[in-house]
Amino acid sequence: MPPTIRRAVIPAAGLGSRLLPLTKAIPKEMLPVGDKPVIEHTVRELVASGITDITIVVSGGKSVIQDHFRPSPALVEQLRADGKTAYADAVEEVAELARQGHITYLDQHGPYGNGTPVLNAARNFGDEPMLVLWPDDVFVAPVPRAQQLIRAYEATNCPVLALLPIAPGDSERYGVPVVKEDLDDGLLRIVGLVEKPKAEDAPSSFAAIGGYVITPGIIDELREQTARWYEHRTGEVYLADAINAYAKSRAVYGQVIQGRWYDTGNPADYLVAQFASALAHPEYGPVLRALARDLDDNGPSDTDGPA
Repeated sequence: MPPTIRRAVIPAAGLGSRLLPLTKAIPKEMLPVGDKPVIEHTVRELVASGITDITIVVSGGKSVIQDHFRPSPALVEQLRADGKTAYADAVEEVAELARQGHITYLDQHGPYGNGTPVLNAARNFGDEPMLVLWPDDVFVAPVPRAQQLIRAYEATNCPVLALLPIAPGDSERYGVPVVKEDLDDGLLRIVGLVEKPKAEDAPSSFAAIGGYVITPGIIDELREQTARWYEHRTGEVYLADAINAYAKSRAVYGQVIQGRWYDTGNPADYLVAQFASALAHPEYGPVLRALARDLDDNGPSDTDGPA
């Protein structure tokens, strides 16, 4: 059977301000996690989940994202001439990945807020549901996070939020869902979404992290938000607000994602993602473990690494 969801949006227009000055000249989406830029992890997950139409919404200064996925026949030819077959194959594989995902690019236009790139892309999608995945999240799971969201949509035919359990003190960092009903296999009925509540006000122990299945009704809510913004020119257009408005009268679900989540949007979590990826690598992992044992035995010194 053809997939129930064929399209996906990757909002990649943000400034990456939490990672400055690292992201002054390098888009945060192109920072490496392991031997791949973080956005490639997202694209690979989508292609592995059957998505055949990926729109990456960008802003100025991010042409390097397009360069990464663009075919490079001259480079491949040179690598093969030099006998560097494995590198040539790797470069070709990235271009093939972009072809399979039918990646297109769209410049972001409109008010600030993470709802704007979704609305920009939806104009080309008609009435089809779509996945929205952020390019600074990496999920490691036996079943890709995108596929888990698609399955939840197939079971409900409704919008779906990716959820993860959080500690009470972390609620102020995320959107926290109001849960009406706990169904089987991590599927929850959602009736609202509270943005960054204090621990004592958090309506549940979950956070909306890592992606959504968006339906045309959510897009209608985003259009209304955007129209109000153009009328008053205040605030921002947020996807969470659109979902919350929609959920007041219509069904929304959350899917608790099975797998390990790595955030790359701030320095500490980015380093964790890098370290975890390196430890899992068959070549780099043993080297890092040996280094960690040596540092643990002898203690760090001022010459152990760059500041």
